[in-house]
Parts: sequence; C-alpha cells; structure tokens
Amino acid sequence: MNFEIKPLSAGLYFVATPIGAARDITLRGLDILASADVLAAEDTRTARKLMEIHGVPLGERRIVAFHDHSGKAVIQKLLEHMKAGRSVAYVSEAGTPLVADPGYELGVAAAGAGFAVIAAPGASAVLAALTVSGLATDRFAFVGFLPASKAARQTEIAQLRDTPFTLVFFESPKRVHELLADLCEILGGTREAAVCRELTKKFEETQRGSLAELVAAFDGRSVKGEIVVLVGRAGATVISDADVDTALRTALETMRVKDAATTVAGAFGMPRKDVYQRALGLKDET
Repeated sequence: MNFEIKPLSAGLYFVATPIGAARDITLRGLDILASADVLAAEDTRTARKLMEIHGVPLGERRIVAFHDHSGKAVIQKLLEHMKAGRSVAYVSEAGTPLVADPGYELGVAAAGAGFAVIAAPGASAVLAALTVSGLATDRFAFVGFLPASKAARQTEIAQLRDTPFTLVFFESPKRVHELLADLCEILGGTREAAVCRELTKKFEETQRGSLAELVAAFDGRSVKGEIVVLVGRAGATVISDADVDTALRTALETMRVKDAATTVAGAFGMPRKDVYQRALGLKDET
C-alpha cells in the first residue's frame, strides 16, 4: 500500500489501533501515522510492528515512549513539538487511547495549551464486547478494572448494584472466576452476563448466561488472553407501582413532569413513556 504523505496541522492525534486482527485499523489511522511529524506510543515495539505490517514508512522519525509511568517531562517534550508547529500522533498498545489506557494527561495538557486534540476512532474492546454480548446496548457503563483486593472489589460492585445500565468490566484471566463469583454474590445469580475472551483474535470466545451459570463454567478453568466481562442492567426485579409513584412525587417537587419522568425511568430501568403517563396522572392529582 502506498501512502500519500499529507501535512497535518500542529496538534495531538489519538489513533485507535487493533485489539487483535492487524487489519482492524482504519485507513485514516494509517494516513495519520504516515503523516505525523512525531509519533508517540505506549509500546514502541508494538507501534513499529503495526507500521511495518501495513507498510507505513517511519523514515527518520523516532517513536517516543509514553505510558503510565512516563513523567511530566515526556508530556512537556511532546508539547514543545506542538509549539514548534509539529503534529503528534499517539497510539496505545491496543485499542482506543485513554479507554483503560494512557493518554488522558497528555490530552488534557495539549487542550490546555490551546492545541487541537483529534481522535481517529477505531477498534475498542468495550464496543466489540457489547456488540457480541447479547445484552442491552442502548445504555452502558464502562467500569474497567476493579481492585484486586476482594473487599475493595466487592465494595465497588455493591455501589453498582442498582445501576440501570449494562456494566462492562476488564479483568485479568487469573481473576475472572473471582470477579464472576463476587458479581454473582452481590448482584444475584440470575442476572444475565457474558464473558468475552481474545476478541478479534484467533481463539476468540464469548460465553453467555446467568452469573450463576458463568461462575460454574469458569470454576477451575485456566484461561488466557484479554477478558471483558459484561453484566446485564439492573431492573429485572419486580418494581411496584407504589415505588414508582413515591419516586415520582419526590422528583416532581423540584422538576418538571418531563424531567421527573426521565429521571425516574432511568433510575428504575423502565420505559420513559410509561413513567411519563404516571407522572402526568400524579401531577393532575395536585
């Protein structure tokens, strides 16, 4: 593949890279990697290999290492390049930069200095897992990695118990069964869930079922690779009309009918139109 090297404006370009299959990078992402004045990467070896696979010329450019342990000096160095009128392209080891990957502080610094921060979207383990999970995708919450400590992990799970969104977690293959067991204990064994492993790679696997079924499936099983665990949203339990009415009356004290219905529907995981009709009825009573 031949690339037409086009000059880029000074600024920061976040480029999503494949999470497995090398061909899952976008043409725009390759154009930016070919054209940027300065390249930065979480893992310079991975970045070089990706560019070699796709025939992106590195030329005399160096790849600056930027990862979780990089200090402010590296950020300042990249900002100096931008101040000199150069474009900086950044890639994490795999997936979309900033999503459980480095890049946040660099992006904040670049924006704070007045430079454009531009995303070249692409592969994301979060979105790929949601796509194949079989769970609701209209609203989801990305939680990322939970603490390794059992007590801290269970505390955070408890705080998510009533969240009316599909929950998305990253986890180490060594701790996936522990996570599933804690989720089952705190959220309930009947909650629907999915475990996605090695997405877009040769041994890609997705297992779906209740949390109780997945705990049993992974008990004693040794697994490898990148793991995404998804849990269906709260709201599967029966909610009484009295509970909804009480919440609506409280919301209506400070909100318009429309806003109160939206808030209560979201809290209970219910269709907004149904809650809106109840809110209208309660409003007429006052």
